[in-house]
Amino acid sequence: MALTKIHLSSGRSIELSTVRLSSTYGGLLEGYPFRRINDRKLERALADARDAAPLVPAHLVTPVRDLPDVPAGPFGPVEVLPAVTCVGRFTSRPVDPDRDAVSYYSALTLVWFQDTPVLPTEEDTDTALRDLRWEDLAEDFEI
Repeated sequence: MALTKIHLSSGRSIELSTVRLSSTYGGLLEGYPFRRINDRKLERALADARDAAPLVPAHLVTPVRDLPDVPAGPFGPVEVLPAVTCVGRFTSRPVDPDRDAVSYYSALTLVWFQDTPVLPTEEDTDTALRDLRWEDLAEDFEI
């Protein structure tokens, strides 16, 4: 049973089967978020997603980077990612139209960021997630 279903801009429907939500800055004990730290967070989140399921391709949905109007610190301007880091495994019908949908499915692990700890729904799915190029990123697997 799917946790949620999203209809992509391409018309394809994808289903979320597993998800992990975590605080984007939960481990930041002191200092402030800036570009280099955020770049590392993005790289680490994608690497962790790949390590968790090495056979399934993983993709990072480029997050919005907010630049609040506050004084820059010693490492440069403050740059803030959305508060919640999400890693989820999505499935759909096969990418290859010649494959039997009963025997094959496509899968992709996605890393995305959002402001609240709720599952995406049809009504509030971020445009970057909805515009995902599933056919270019997902792979087919036999059941």
